[in-house]
Amino acid sequence: MRVIITGTTGMVGEGVLLECLQNNKVSEVLSISRKPCGIKDQKLKELLVPDFTKLQEFENDIKGYDACYYCAGISSAGMSEEKYHYITYDTTIAFARALLKANPDITFCFVSGRGTDSTEQGKIMWTRVKGKTENTLKQMPFKSEYNFRPSLMKPAKGQKHLYGYNRWAHKIFYPLFSLFFPTCTIQEIGNAMITVTLKRHSKNVLDEKDIKMMAQ
Repeated sequence: MRVIITGTTGMVGEGVLLECLQNNKVSEVLSISRKPCGIKDQKLKELLVPDFTKLQEFENDIKGYDACYYCAGISSAGMSEEKYHYITYDTTIAFARALLKANPDITFCFVSGRGTDSTEQGKIMWTRVKGKTENTLKQMPFKSEYNFRPSLMKPAKGQKHLYGYNRWAHKIFYPLFSLFFPTCTIQEIGNAMITVTLKRHSKNVLDEKDIKMMAQ
């Protein structure tokens, strides 16, 4: 199958990309990002899109794909709700609509987060915005749509796009936290995305337990 991945210059997207490149069920990967991901592979193509809300301008480049793994995202720390809403909700939904127009039979996987508020009424800003994004994506006529809600994630071997906290947190906190809290690896996220694309899943919100099960 042919898949699109966003966020390949970040931790989650890069890890999912590496998993797709080594998986023989994936024949081609198109990385859509604002800058090159720094990875070379015969299965990989790159499309640089400065503004994700204008993806419709690249309609011919994004046709013919079976799935999109939307891993682009940003921390809400120090950000106003208006700006976070634009990046997380407005940008994602505009991207998804353009993608769906070019590929009516596509599967869409969105990386959300543990604690996302589906009621959109919670006190924590990012959980409301993520919840709103999930809810809107669910209503769109994709072949299938899944929202991944991981918490602490362990990067895949060979990842380079680890910044700030993520450079060392997985070495110190992951082994400890995995004893007490639900965790998963980014490799498992990538595998689970491939699996739900090929086999589907009865749930469209996947937590760590679901991710691990679908990755096996």
